[in-house]
Amino acid sequence: MVGVHFPATEWHEPVHYHHSGGTLLSGHLIRRLSQLYVGLALYGISAGLLVRAGLGLEPWGVLNQGLARHTGLSIGTVSIVVGAAVLLLWIPLRQRPGLGTVSNVFAIGICMDATIAMVPDAHGLLAQVPLTVVAIVLNGVATGLYITARFGPGPRDGLMTGLHRVTGRSIRLVRTSLEVVVVATGFLLGGSLGAGTVLYALAIGPLAQFFLRVFAIPEPAAVAEAAVPLAPAAILEPSAPPEPPMQPMQPKQPKQPEPHSPANGASTPGASPAHAILPR
Repeated sequence: MVGVHFPATEWHEPVHYHHSGGTLLSGHLIRRLSQLYVGLALYGISAGLLVRAGLGLEPWGVLNQGLARHTGLSIGTVSIVVGAAVLLLWIPLRQRPGLGTVSNVFAIGICMDATIAMVPDAHGLLAQVPLTVVAIVLNGVATGLYITARFGPGPRDGLMTGLHRVTGRSIRLVRTSLEVVVVATGFLLGGSLGAGTVLYALAIGPLAQFFLRVFAIPEPAAVAEAAVPLAPAAILEPSAPPEPPMQPMQPKQPKQPEPHSPANGASTPGASPAHAILPR
């Protein structure tokens, strides 16, 4: 090691990378948390934009708006109350909430109210249609973000999966039945049902499926396998000189027999005995 100089970059970078197991895990968690809360915030923003577009809301938004008109509460506050009530239905279904489940209850309603307070109503189809399209696409982005974070489903999604598990009915049937009941109840209470509701129902499935692939987070094991850490010893120790190439093995020469003395009555090498030359 004495007299051998290595650039500073060859020391710092590999040593930091050698301890990258914890760095990868912490970075993985930070990304998941970021996707969760960015996704929930965008979901609330998209719901608020649908309200301001005025062409119809998503199914649960129709119910929230109808309840808001009869209670005097903001639609965001009603969303929080309805989410908490739906979460209570998880108890008999034996569903377990996660961080994303509880965060979903509060974050969406807060961001929805904030968006409605900052964005004015859209007037005329030239403003309403683009705003509705932007809101639905943004809702698909939000769905892909917070679901791929894997911190637990939202209260409404958990209710759907819980009923599917208890009743044995298909997810499609359970979801359709729930949303029909929710939309019908909200419409009877005065919620906004229109072209935006139909467009949302048709587009949200393909959009969510696309953005689920876009924002999918690889497992920590897959990330660790993709990055091979470099041991510090391989950096600090100079490489040994290459060994000389092995010489090819020479074929072993056969051992020559020792000549026998004629005194012993034996012939010399190459000579034949007399009886082998002259026939009897």
